[in-house]
Amino acid sequence: MKKLILISLLLCLGYIAQAQSAYQEIREGNELFKNNSFEEATKKYQESMAKNIEPVESSYNIGNALYRQEKYEDAARYFNQAANKTDDKIVKSNAYHNLGNALLKEKKLEESVKAYKSSLRTNPQNEESRYNLAYAQKMLQQQQQQQQEQQQEKKEDEKKEDEKKEEQENKDQQENKDEEKKDEEKKDKEQKSEEEQKKEEQEKQKQQQQEQQVSRDDAERILEELNQKEKELQEKLKKKKIKGVKVDIEKDW
Repeated sequence: MKKLILISLLLCLGYIAQAQSAYQEIREGNELFKNNSFEEATKKYQESMAKNIEPVESSYNIGNALYRQEKYEDAARYFNQAANKTDDKIVKSNAYHNLGNALLKEKKLEESVKAYKSSLRTNPQNEESRYNLAYAQKMLQQQQQQQQEQQQEKKEDEKKEDEKKEEQENKDQQENKDEEKKDEEKKDKEQKSEEEQKKEEQEKQKQQQQEQQVSRDDAERILEELNQKEKELQEKLKKKKIKGVKVDIEKDW
């Protein structure tokens, strides 16, 4: 029994010694933090967390050191750890407050508003959180309004682009129709020209045939006239010949 008590006592002493070592590193880290040696302070706080015990101060202080180095995303993670580790309302409220600050730097406005509200729920007397909450809500409202305006502008731009696209499509369609119409007119003109040319050729052939027919008829008529004249001439000559013949009449002595 005494042996068990001795072992328990040794374990308690070891835990106490380790805790003292952890808090010693925290104190050293705090001194470095005061001297603006934020990287060295972060290392000390991390060494404190490497112990079997993890004082809430280590997470909280690491968050502060990282925040001063403008490593806001990492700082937010440690502030969140600190808030979840402690039951002390003041420490929890401050951790949530700093978490809201880190998120605000990251432009994560909705998350920062939630963090400030958590800080105020934990400690309603935290006036800094109340002020920062109002500021974050105002920034969030402006952001949402800006997003709405951007969305409206985007819609208007899309509408203008659609109208422009539709106008261009209508223009292209009209140009295509005009081009098709021109092609049809050209085709009709060519076809008409071919028909007219064909018609002209037919008329020319017909005229030539008529001329040939007229020429043949004229030739026949002229020939007939010549024959008639020849015939008349022969008749005249014949008459003259008959008239000019001397007839011997025997005398009746």
